[in-house]
Amino acid sequence: MNYRRSIFYITFVLNLFIRGDVFDGYILFTPKSAEEEGSSTRLMNNDYEVINSWSHDYGPASMPYLLPDGSIIYPYRVEHPTMDAGGVGGGIQKQTWDGDIQWEYTFSDENYQHHHDVEPLPSGNVLIIVWEKKTAQEAYDMGRETISNPLNQMWSTALLELNPESGEIVWEWHIWDHLIQDYAPDLSNYGVISEHPELFDINCGAVGNSTGGPQGANADWMHINSVNYNPELDQIVISSRTQNEIYIIDHSTTIEEAAGHIGGNSGKGGDFLYRWGNPANYGRGEASDRILASQHSVNWIPSNYPGGGNIILFNNFHEDNQSAILEVTTPIEDGYYSLEQNAPYGPETWSWMYNGGNITTPMQGGAFRLGNGNTFITQTHTSRMLEVDLDGNILWEYEYESEFGGSWIARAQKYSTDYLTDTMLGDLNGDGMLDILDIVTLVTLILSGDNSNPAGDLNQDGSYNILDIVMLLNLIIY
Repeated sequence: MNYRRSIFYITFVLNLFIRGDVFDGYILFTPKSAEEEGSSTRLMNNDYEVINSWSHDYGPASMPYLLPDGSIIYPYRVEHPTMDAGGVGGGIQKQTWDGDIQWEYTFSDENYQHHHDVEPLPSGNVLIIVWEKKTAQEAYDMGRETISNPLNQMWSTALLELNPESGEIVWEWHIWDHLIQDYAPDLSNYGVISEHPELFDINCGAVGNSTGGPQGANADWMHINSVNYNPELDQIVISSRTQNEIYIIDHSTTIEEAAGHIGGNSGKGGDFLYRWGNPANYGRGEASDRILASQHSVNWIPSNYPGGGNIILFNNFHEDNQSAILEVTTPIEDGYYSLEQNAPYGPETWSWMYNGGNITTPMQGGAFRLGNGNTFITQTHTSRMLEVDLDGNILWEYEYESEFGGSWIARAQKYSTDYLTDTMLGDLNGDGMLDILDIVTLVTLILSGDNSNPAGDLNQDGSYNILDIVMLLNLIIY
């Protein structure tokens, strides 16, 4: 294993020397054209070579995720969603490296409709964003104003945690359990909005079109468009486009605690631990204090990366309707977020921003920090991806062109070349050892032109050839 590590790092350093500061990795993305039936997810290297692809019968709801075993999690659009608005999905499946479907689930019924994002967890479970249908009467019973906000339906927000092996929902969170209002004093959730930033004002923001209802004008309210999990904190962050705000909640709770206001590592149950971007939503700011506008792609920067522990996101309409990437340093200490009395959550501004390279997009958009400090960005409506350094220099760029005409890529993510290495590189038969059997398998793959096993590309050049055999032989001998 030490020799395998040594070879990898030698290759990594050589690649850095050759390519400058471009992060050595694989890009995972799913392009979609309005004229194309189905879609295809691709894994591409820095030289624009596709090293694997997966075919899908249905178009993407958002972005796919690569797992360390070479499989992918793919959220997709079902044919007849029960609630239909931007980012609608409904289906989630796992495909092996070879494209075999290992499991598949549909979340599209009278109560729930998956949309936008999912989040694979270290446990193997998957977090799923869903719309949760509420009637007008249910909304009025929670204090939604009846005069200025006529409703047919109101699609609330929930997070469901799926155990794909059993098909069970093992954890769930509903924003409906964490609402406050100052409209109807006779209701139990009546209170002073500014005194409860841990709760969301049910009268904050419009509810899609006032006519509401599925298969017609939608009743989308929060429009949560991304979800990300922090395993060190056991916390979840979500992004609401329509409320121009991000929220962090505690995942360490039980289902019962997540529905209440106590319990979990935070002691706050399912209430917000932190929120940022639009303090007017909770009465601790004015409209002019809003920083976020239709943002997407919220995620934590891994702790061992530059900016580790901070949050990064794609702010679609940052200033003058131009997009920007923002990095935010949250006021966290020992898992708790500080908040001064009567003040909004900090910080007052971002710690890093990128708004160059003409990255503006009216829909979705992605931003992820890479291990060397670069940031990988997706401009959705142009199917364009680029990598920039901390000084804002564009180091790598690619624009996908569909044979069917205009296309889009919701978000793309770049994975390091060793993401699949620890368990796969050189071990072609998966027995945990490097020996003559792996050489025989690699030779067979090369002669047949089969590049489907990622363990065979030992020098990470995107192809299988004699150099990979020599490297594997050296690893076995030494």
